[in-house]
Amino acid sequence: MKVVITGTSSGIGKAIAQKFLSYGHEVVGIDKKETTIYGAKYTHVKADIFSSELPEIDNVQILINNAGVQNSGRDIDVNLKGTIKVTEKYGVKPEIKSILFIASASAETGSEFPEYAASKGGMVTYMKNVALRVAKYGATSNSISPGGVLTATNQHIIDDPKLWEEVMQETPLKKWATAEEIAEWAYFVTVVNKSMTAKDIIIDNGESAKAKFVW
Repeated sequence: MKVVITGTSSGIGKAIAQKFLSYGHEVVGIDKKETTIYGAKYTHVKADIFSSELPEIDNVQILINNAGVQNSGRDIDVNLKGTIKVTEKYGVKPEIKSILFIASASAETGSEFPEYAASKGGMVTYMKNVALRVAKYGATSNSISPGGVLTATNQHIIDDPKLWEEVMQETPLKKWATAEEIAEWAYFVTVVNKSMTAKDIIIDNGESAKAKFVW
């Protein structure tokens, strides 16, 4: 299938792109940075999803909205408005089979930076709007909301024993997901899944479920 993935230069987006390529899919990556992904079935488009003019890409069957920023002063513009721009251009079309949004556990909990949490919460609501509109094509629209993930963005926490211990106190399974694990979820939700739509899946090792009970 033909897959468009945003934010493929590193982290979760890169892992998702590599996952789809490993199964022989044609992947178009959109990112404002260069990437180290190479191969006959990979095409890289250097563009900012909010401020750049997006290229014409025909017959997109799977769209994965992963590109985002955190506490940048542009969180609403990039994470929400940019994602809407990409989705309306490539996703809401008769050829589409599945659309996935990489949101955040903060969309559920409201934690993290204010504009970041708001942008991801808006993304989940928009995902449901899209699900209603692409259902007539037999397509699904869902989101996955990771908690902590072992990526370079979070390296300052991973490398700081005190911060890591503080985070683990709030994480029942005492670990974070890898980017490759999130990629597995992305593949399942968009390719294997045929019946779930308009749903958000939280993948946070139990952090959002924790409740301290004092008796």
